[in-house]
Amino acid sequence: MIFELRQYRLKPGQRERWVKWMEEKIIPYQVALGVVVVGSFIAEEDPDLYVWIRRFDSEQERARLYAEMYESPTWLNEIKPVNDGMIIREKIQVTRLLATPKSVIR
Repeated sequence: MIFELRQYRLKPGQRERWVKWMEEKIIPYQVALGVVVVGSFIAEEDPDLYVWIRRFDSEQERARLYAEMYESPTWLNEIKPVNDGMIIREKIQVTRLLATPKSVIR
């Protein structure tokens, strides 16, 4: 399994709007395609940080789902334009993780 720890910097004052957008549009959209969203978080002491974790069964599945998600008309026409108003795209950090044998989220 491959995990992605995704850290987003939000534009000032966008946290509540972003969390609502993630929970009502982005996460359901990705889950419907087969992405496993392990968790979604806001930073307790940083109002502009949003973090979420996704899981993929393999690199092949990740590549397939990336193409299906990010090249779709839904993403390009409905989701991406809204995202760009709330996140600082050049500050997105994605860390790929592999679970250790005793990890409870394997």
